[in-house]
Amino acid sequence: MKKGGTITILIFIALVFFGALYYLYAKNQEAPVVFKTDKAEIKTIVKNTIATGNIVPDEEVLIKPNISGIIEVVYIKAGQNVKAGDLIAKIKVVANVSNLSNSQNQLQSAKIELDNQEKQHQRQKTLFDKGVISANDYDAAQLAYNSAKQNYNAARRSLDIIKTGTTSGLGGYANTLIRSTVNGMVLDVPVKVGNQVIESNNFNEGTTIASVADVGRMIFVGKIDESEVGKIKEKLPIEITVGAIENKKFDAVLQYIAPKGVTENGAIQFEIKASLENRDDTFIRAGLSANASIILEKADKVLALKEALIQFDKKTQLPYVEVETGSQKFVRKNLVLGVSDGIYVEIKSGISASDKIKIWNQGLKTPDSK
Repeated sequence: MKKGGTITILIFIALVFFGALYYLYAKNQEAPVVFKTDKAEIKTIVKNTIATGNIVPDEEVLIKPNISGIIEVVYIKAGQNVKAGDLIAKIKVVANVSNLSNSQNQLQSAKIELDNQEKQHQRQKTLFDKGVISANDYDAAQLAYNSAKQNYNAARRSLDIIKTGTTSGLGGYANTLIRSTVNGMVLDVPVKVGNQVIESNNFNEGTTIASVADVGRMIFVGKIDESEVGKIKEKLPIEITVGAIENKKFDAVLQYIAPKGVTENGAIQFEIKASLENRDDTFIRAGLSANASIILEKADKVLALKEALIQFDKKTQLPYVEVETGSQKFVRKNLVLGVSDGIYVEIKSGISASDKIKIWNQGLKTPDSK
């Protein structure tokens, strides 16, 4: 029994010994790890945040009537340029029955009063001509007659306005003719001939007959998340990309950040506005979707390195790279970093453009790695 156990132990020891020899042999046969290198580049690095929104006119004017009625004629169409004073539409007045009845009664009362004062005036004139009454009495009768005539004419004009929306003597003030109040392009005409419209007054905003805006003054209106709003401020430069206009970017300046956010789909959103600048002659239609790239920081033509090549000290968390000094020989160099866009980072000091940087994690190598 003892002899058999001894043999088993010896065989086990022999197997372990030969296994270790084989492992060492196989290890020596593996090719050594060869680290590739990359170099820093001269780049313009932009750190930005994105906001989505639309392109809209800076000022859009809604043309509304100051009298109720039915659209009789529409003189313009969407996309047409108009000037202040140009005809937009003509309204046919539909008289209010109650107002019409009251106005007719007032006209009849004024007519009765006028007829009475006319008779009084004729009697007083006859007596004055005979020298029976004084000039003061005659002047009083004349004044009462003229006043009654004026009241009658006013009642008649009031009835004409209720019936037709205008009367003789108003000329260009006739409110059945709706005119543009500003220069610009007609964006929308939401009414058609035959539509009934309501006048704009203190109690009703009225029916919009047309919307007019200066399409040469367009702005970007969008929303930005609460996590990003603290990073931005007014006057920051913006690059606007319009989905419907390919291969073109428009410069803008951030003009407004809402002081109060609104909840949308469970997230707090803040409204922002930016004015477009240097638009050249590109026509941008109102309402087009757009993305705004708000430039938080920008470094023009600086030495930049891929962030994947940078390592961080485990204790100090300071950035560094390994620079090749000979064949597969590297030395550590600490870095001072600047602006980063998430892919490239600005190198303020530590290395030069000619230094070969070790790709320490081969899994992060890029197709242009050397």
